[in-house]
Amino acid sequence: MGHNHNQGEAMGKRLLFSMVLNLIIPAAQIAGGVVAGSVALISDAVHNLGDFTALLVAYLANKAGKRAPSLRHTFGLKRMEVFAAVINAALLGASGVYIAVEAIDRFARPTTVATGLVALLALVGIAGNGLSAWLLHKDSGHSLNARGAFLHMLGDLMTSVAVLVGALLMRFVKLPWLDPALSLAIVAYIVFNCLGLLKEAVHVLMNGTPRGLDLKLVKSAVEAVPGVKGIHYLHAWSMGDDSMALTCHVVVPDQLVSGTEALARTIHKKLLFLFGIDHPVLQFETGVCGHGDLLCQMACNADSGCGHEH
Repeated sequence: MGHNHNQGEAMGKRLLFSMVLNLIIPAAQIAGGVVAGSVALISDAVHNLGDFTALLVAYLANKAGKRAPSLRHTFGLKRMEVFAAVINAALLGASGVYIAVEAIDRFARPTTVATGLVALLALVGIAGNGLSAWLLHKDSGHSLNARGAFLHMLGDLMTSVAVLVGALLMRFVKLPWLDPALSLAIVAYIVFNCLGLLKEAVHVLMNGTPRGLDLKLVKSAVEAVPGVKGIHYLHAWSMGDDSMALTCHVVVPDQLVSGTEALARTIHKKLLFLFGIDHPVLQFETGVCGHGDLLCQMACNADSGCGHEH
Protein backbone atom coordinates (compact mmCIF):
# COMPACT_ATOMS: atom_id res chain seq x y z
CA MET A 1 0.00 0.00 0.00
CA GLY A 2 2.85 2.37 0.78
CA HIS A 3 4.42 1.60 -2.58
CA ASN A 4 1.15 2.33 -4.40
CA HIS A 5 0.74 5.61 -2.49
CA ASN A 6 4.25 6.78 -3.40
CA GLN A 7 3.66 5.67 -6.99
CA GLY A 8 0.46 7.72 -7.08
CA GLU A 9 2.23 10.79 -5.66
CA ALA A 10 4.98 10.55 -8.30
CA MET A 11 2.40 10.13 -11.05
CA GLY A 12 0.57 13.24 -9.81
CA LYS A 13 3.77 15.30 -10.00
CA ARG A 14 4.50 14.11 -13.54
CA LEU A 15 0.95 14.95 -14.60
CA LEU A 16 1.23 18.42 -13.04
CA PHE A 17 4.50 19.15 -14.86
CA SER A 18 3.01 17.94 -18.15
CA MET A 19 0.00 20.20 -17.58
CA VAL A 20 2.24 23.26 -17.23
CA LEU A 21 4.08 22.36 -20.45
CA ASN A 22 0.81 21.85 -22.32
CA LEU A 23 -0.47 25.25 -21.25
CA ILE A 24 2.62 27.25 -22.21
CA ILE A 25 3.19 25.58 -25.59
CA PRO A 26 -0.36 26.10 -27.00
CA ALA A 27 -0.29 29.76 -25.93
CA ALA A 28 2.91 30.28 -27.93
CA GLN A 29 1.54 28.30 -30.88
CA ILE A 30 -1.70 30.29 -31.05
CA ALA A 31 0.17 33.60 -30.96
CA GLY A 32 2.63 32.35 -33.57
CA GLY A 33 -0.13 30.89 -35.75
CA VAL A 34 -1.95 34.24 -35.83
CA VAL A 35 1.25 36.11 -36.73
CA ALA A 36 2.34 33.52 -39.30
CA GLY A 37 -1.14 33.03 -40.77
CA SER A 38 -1.05 29.25 -40.22
CA VAL A 39 -4.36 27.53 -39.53
CA ALA A 40 -2.52 24.22 -39.11
CA LEU A 41 -0.44 25.66 -36.28
CA ILE A 42 -3.53 27.13 -34.59
CA SER A 43 -5.37 23.81 -34.94
CA ASP A 44 -2.40 22.00 -33.41
CA ALA A 45 -2.48 24.49 -30.52
CA VAL A 46 -6.23 24.03 -29.95
CA HIS A 47 -5.68 20.26 -29.91
CA ASN A 48 -2.92 20.74 -27.35
CA LEU A 49 -5.27 22.85 -25.20
CA GLY A 50 -7.76 19.99 -25.36
CA ASP A 51 -5.06 17.66 -24.14
CA PHE A 52 -4.24 20.11 -21.34
CA THR A 53 -7.84 19.57 -20.22
CA ALA A 54 -7.33 15.80 -20.51
CA LEU A 55 -4.22 16.08 -18.33
CA LEU A 56 -6.18 18.20 -15.84
CA VAL A 57 -8.84 15.50 -15.70
CA ALA A 58 -6.17 12.84 -15.17
CA TYR A 59 -4.59 14.91 -12.41
CA LEU A 60 -7.90 15.52 -10.61
CA ALA A 61 -8.81 11.83 -11.00
CA ASN A 62 -5.45 10.90 -9.50
CA LYS A 63 -6.22 13.13 -6.50
CA ALA A 64 -9.84 12.00 -6.19
CA GLY A 65 -8.83 8.33 -6.34
CA LYS A 66 -6.99 8.76 -3.04
CA ARG A 67 -10.10 9.90 -1.21
CA ALA A 68 -11.77 7.30 0.98
CA PRO A 69 -15.40 6.30 0.36
CA SER A 70 -18.02 8.24 2.28
CA LEU A 71 -21.66 7.73 3.23
CA ARG A 72 -22.59 9.98 0.30
CA HIS A 73 -20.19 8.38 -2.21
CA THR A 74 -19.71 4.78 -1.14
CA PHE A 75 -17.37 4.03 -4.06
CA GLY A 76 -15.47 7.30 -3.64
CA LEU A 77 -15.12 9.71 -6.57
CA LYS A 78 -13.49 7.37 -9.06
CA ARG A 79 -16.01 8.20 -11.78
CA MET A 80 -15.35 11.93 -11.75
CA GLU A 81 -12.98 11.49 -14.69
CA VAL A 82 -15.71 9.78 -16.69
CA PHE A 83 -18.05 12.76 -16.42
CA ALA A 84 -15.17 15.08 -17.25
CA ALA A 85 -14.35 12.93 -20.29
CA VAL A 86 -17.83 13.62 -21.71
CA ILE A 87 -17.23 17.37 -21.28
CA ASN A 88 -13.78 17.07 -22.87
CA ALA A 89 -15.22 15.25 -25.87
CA ALA A 90 -17.85 17.97 -26.36
CA LEU A 91 -15.28 20.79 -26.10
CA LEU A 92 -12.83 19.08 -28.45
CA GLY A 93 -15.63 18.38 -30.93
CA ALA A 94 -16.67 22.04 -30.89
CA SER A 95 -13.07 23.17 -31.44
CA GLY A 96 -12.77 20.70 -34.31
CA VAL A 97 -15.83 22.23 -36.02
CA TYR A 98 -14.35 25.74 -35.61
CA ILE A 99 -11.01 24.69 -37.08
CA ALA A 100 -12.73 22.94 -40.01
CA VAL A 101 -14.73 26.07 -40.87
CA GLU A 102 -11.57 28.19 -40.75
CA ALA A 103 -9.65 25.70 -42.91
CA ILE A 104 -12.40 25.56 -45.55
CA ASP A 105 -12.44 29.37 -45.67
CA ARG A 106 -8.65 29.32 -46.13
CA PHE A 107 -9.06 27.01 -49.15
CA ALA A 108 -11.23 29.68 -50.75
CA ARG A 109 -8.92 32.53 -49.72
CA PRO A 110 -5.36 31.21 -49.39
CA THR A 111 -2.81 33.40 -47.62
CA THR A 112 0.97 33.34 -47.33
CA VAL A 113 2.29 31.35 -44.38
CA ALA A 114 5.45 32.37 -42.52
CA THR A 115 6.93 28.90 -42.73
CA GLY A 116 10.03 29.71 -40.67
CA LEU A 117 8.02 30.75 -37.61
CA VAL A 118 5.62 27.81 -38.04
CA ALA A 119 8.52 25.35 -38.20
CA LEU A 120 10.15 26.88 -35.12
CA LEU A 121 6.96 26.66 -33.04
CA ALA A 122 6.28 23.14 -34.31
CA LEU A 123 9.74 22.18 -33.03
CA VAL A 124 8.81 23.66 -29.65
CA GLY A 125 5.66 21.53 -29.68
CA ILE A 126 7.66 18.41 -30.56
CA ALA A 127 10.08 19.05 -27.69
CA GLY A 128 7.34 19.74 -25.12
CA ASN A 129 5.02 16.94 -26.19
CA GLY A 130 7.92 14.51 -26.47
CA LEU A 131 9.01 15.34 -22.93
CA SER A 132 5.45 14.95 -21.61
CA ALA A 133 5.04 11.59 -23.37
CA TRP A 134 8.36 10.41 -21.92
CA LEU A 135 7.33 11.47 -18.39
CA LEU A 136 3.95 9.71 -18.58
CA HIS A 137 5.20 6.55 -20.30
CA LYS A 138 6.43 5.09 -17.01
CA ASP A 139 2.97 5.27 -15.41
CA SER A 140 1.11 4.11 -18.53
CA GLY A 141 2.11 0.52 -17.85
CA HIS A 142 0.14 0.23 -14.60
CA SER A 143 -2.52 2.96 -14.82
CA LEU A 144 -5.23 3.31 -17.45
CA ASN A 145 -5.63 6.91 -16.38
CA ALA A 146 -1.97 7.65 -17.12
CA ARG A 147 -2.12 5.59 -20.30
CA GLY A 148 -4.88 7.80 -21.67
CA ALA A 149 -2.84 10.92 -20.89
CA PHE A 150 0.25 9.32 -22.47
CA LEU A 151 -1.64 8.52 -25.69
CA HIS A 152 -2.86 12.13 -25.84
CA MET A 153 0.73 13.37 -25.60
CA LEU A 154 1.87 10.87 -28.20
CA GLY A 155 -0.87 12.09 -30.53
CA ASP A 156 0.22 15.69 -29.95
CA LEU A 157 3.78 14.74 -30.78
CA MET A 158 2.67 13.21 -34.08
CA THR A 159 0.52 16.26 -34.90
CA SER A 160 3.42 18.66 -34.29
CA VAL A 161 5.58 16.53 -36.57
CA ALA A 162 2.91 16.82 -39.29
CA VAL A 163 2.88 20.62 -38.92
CA LEU A 164 6.69 20.73 -39.15
CA VAL A 165 6.74 18.59 -42.28
CA GLY A 166 4.09 20.81 -43.86
CA ALA A 167 6.04 23.99 -43.05
CA LEU A 168 9.26 22.55 -44.50
CA LEU A 169 7.50 21.47 -47.71
CA MET A 170 5.86 24.88 -48.17
CA ARG A 171 9.23 26.55 -47.71
CA PHE A 172 10.56 24.91 -50.87
CA VAL A 173 7.36 24.18 -52.84
CA LYS A 174 4.48 26.61 -53.36
CA LEU A 175 1.51 24.66 -52.01
CA PRO A 176 -0.98 27.17 -50.50
CA TRP A 177 -3.56 24.41 -49.97
CA LEU A 178 -1.24 22.30 -47.81
CA ASP A 179 -1.74 24.29 -44.57
CA PRO A 180 -5.58 24.06 -44.54
CA ALA A 181 -5.35 20.45 -45.74
CA LEU A 182 -3.19 19.59 -42.74
CA SER A 183 -5.73 21.41 -40.55
CA LEU A 184 -8.54 19.19 -41.82
CA ALA A 185 -6.38 16.11 -41.24
CA ILE A 186 -5.80 17.24 -37.65
CA VAL A 187 -9.57 17.83 -37.26
CA ALA A 188 -10.21 14.26 -38.44
CA TYR A 189 -7.75 13.02 -35.82
CA ILE A 190 -9.45 15.10 -33.10
CA VAL A 191 -12.95 13.92 -34.05
CA PHE A 192 -11.81 10.29 -34.17
CA ASN A 193 -10.42 10.56 -30.63
CA CYS A 194 -13.50 12.45 -29.43
CA LEU A 195 -15.83 9.70 -30.62
CA GLY A 196 -13.68 7.01 -29.01
CA LEU A 197 -13.51 8.94 -25.74
CA LEU A 198 -17.27 9.59 -25.73
CA LYS A 199 -18.04 5.95 -26.54
CA GLU A 200 -15.92 4.66 -23.66
CA ALA A 201 -17.30 7.25 -21.22
CA VAL A 202 -20.92 6.44 -22.06
CA HIS A 203 -20.19 2.71 -21.79
CA VAL A 204 -18.84 3.18 -18.24
CA LEU A 205 -21.68 5.52 -17.22
CA MET A 206 -24.19 2.93 -18.44
CA ASN A 207 -22.50 0.36 -16.16
CA GLY A 208 -21.45 -1.63 -19.20
CA THR A 209 -19.38 -4.77 -18.80
CA PRO A 210 -15.69 -3.70 -18.72
CA ARG A 211 -13.97 -3.97 -22.10
CA GLY A 212 -12.17 -7.28 -22.51
CA LEU A 213 -14.07 -9.05 -19.72
CA ASP A 214 -15.93 -12.16 -20.88
CA LEU A 215 -18.65 -13.05 -18.36
CA LYS A 216 -18.93 -16.57 -19.78
CA LEU A 217 -15.25 -17.15 -18.97
CA VAL A 218 -15.81 -15.71 -15.48
CA LYS A 219 -18.70 -18.13 -14.98
CA SER A 220 -16.60 -21.12 -16.13
CA ALA A 221 -13.67 -20.13 -13.91
CA VAL A 222 -15.78 -19.77 -10.77
CA GLU A 223 -17.73 -22.97 -11.42
CA ALA A 224 -14.40 -24.82 -11.68
CA VAL A 225 -13.67 -24.00 -8.03
CA PRO A 226 -14.26 -27.09 -5.82
CA GLY A 227 -17.40 -26.63 -3.73
CA VAL A 228 -19.20 -24.44 -6.28
CA LYS A 229 -22.22 -26.08 -7.95
CA GLY A 230 -22.96 -23.13 -10.23
CA ILE A 231 -23.26 -19.35 -10.48
CA HIS A 232 -25.82 -17.06 -12.10
CA TYR A 233 -27.06 -13.46 -12.24
CA LEU A 234 -23.67 -11.89 -12.95
CA HIS A 235 -23.23 -8.11 -12.98
CA ALA A 236 -19.85 -6.52 -13.75
CA TRP A 237 -18.94 -2.85 -14.14
CA SER A 238 -16.01 -0.44 -13.95
CA MET A 239 -15.69 1.64 -10.78
CA GLY A 240 -12.74 3.62 -12.11
CA ASP A 241 -9.88 3.36 -14.56
CA ASP A 242 -8.23 0.51 -12.65
CA SER A 243 -11.00 -1.10 -10.60
CA MET A 244 -13.72 -3.61 -11.51
CA ALA A 245 -16.68 -4.78 -9.45
CA LEU A 246 -18.73 -7.94 -9.84
CA THR A 247 -21.79 -9.39 -8.11
CA CYS A 248 -23.21 -12.87 -8.61
CA HIS A 249 -25.18 -15.67 -6.95
CA VAL A 250 -23.10 -18.74 -6.05
CA VAL A 251 -24.84 -22.09 -5.56
CA VAL A 252 -23.17 -24.32 -2.93
CA PRO A 253 -24.12 -27.43 -0.92
CA ASP A 254 -26.14 -26.76 2.24
CA GLN A 255 -23.71 -25.79 5.02
CA LEU A 256 -23.03 -23.30 7.81
CA VAL A 257 -22.40 -19.72 6.72
CA SER A 258 -18.90 -19.95 8.20
CA GLY A 259 -18.20 -22.79 5.79
CA THR A 260 -18.42 -20.43 2.81
CA GLU A 261 -15.75 -18.04 4.10
CA ALA A 262 -12.78 -20.05 2.82
CA LEU A 263 -14.60 -20.64 -0.48
CA ALA A 264 -15.23 -16.91 -0.83
CA ARG A 265 -11.53 -16.15 -0.32
CA THR A 266 -10.60 -18.68 -3.02
CA ILE A 267 -13.07 -17.18 -5.49
CA HIS A 268 -11.89 -13.63 -4.69
CA LYS A 269 -8.26 -14.56 -5.38
CA LYS A 270 -9.15 -16.30 -8.64
CA LEU A 271 -11.25 -13.38 -9.89
CA LEU A 272 -8.44 -10.94 -9.10
CA PHE A 273 -5.68 -13.07 -10.61
CA LEU A 274 -7.48 -14.10 -13.81
CA PHE A 275 -9.66 -11.08 -14.55
CA GLY A 276 -8.46 -8.15 -12.42
CA ILE A 277 -11.79 -8.02 -10.56
CA ASP A 278 -10.88 -6.42 -7.23
CA HIS A 279 -14.35 -5.77 -5.79
CA PRO A 280 -16.45 -8.97 -5.98
CA VAL A 281 -19.66 -9.37 -3.95
CA LEU A 282 -20.91 -12.97 -3.70
CA GLN A 283 -24.35 -14.15 -2.62
CA PHE A 284 -24.23 -17.80 -1.55
CA GLU A 285 -27.34 -19.97 -2.08
CA THR A 286 -28.17 -23.65 -1.73
CA GLY A 287 -30.43 -23.72 -4.79
CA VAL A 288 -30.83 -21.92 -8.08
CA CYS A 289 -33.12 -18.90 -7.73
CA GLY A 290 -35.31 -17.42 -10.43
CA HIS A 291 -34.40 -18.54 -13.93
CA GLY A 292 -30.78 -19.30 -13.02
CA ASP A 293 -29.53 -17.55 -16.16
CA LEU A 294 -26.12 -15.95 -16.62
CA LEU A 295 -27.80 -12.54 -16.72
CA CYS A 296 -30.46 -11.36 -14.29
CA GLN A 297 -33.98 -10.74 -15.56
CA MET A 298 -34.48 -7.14 -14.48
CA ALA A 299 -38.26 -7.53 -14.47
CA CYS A 300 -38.19 -10.25 -11.81
CA ASN A 301 -39.74 -9.65 -8.39
CA ALA A 302 -40.25 -11.39 -5.08
CA ASP A 303 -43.04 -13.58 -6.49
CA SER A 304 -40.75 -15.08 -9.12
CA GLY A 305 -38.29 -16.37 -6.53
CA CYS A 306 -35.27 -14.35 -7.60
CA GLY A 307 -33.90 -14.21 -4.11
CA HIS A 308 -33.23 -10.48 -4.26
CA GLU A 309 -34.96 -7.23 -5.16
CA HIS A 310 -34.30 -4.80 -8.03
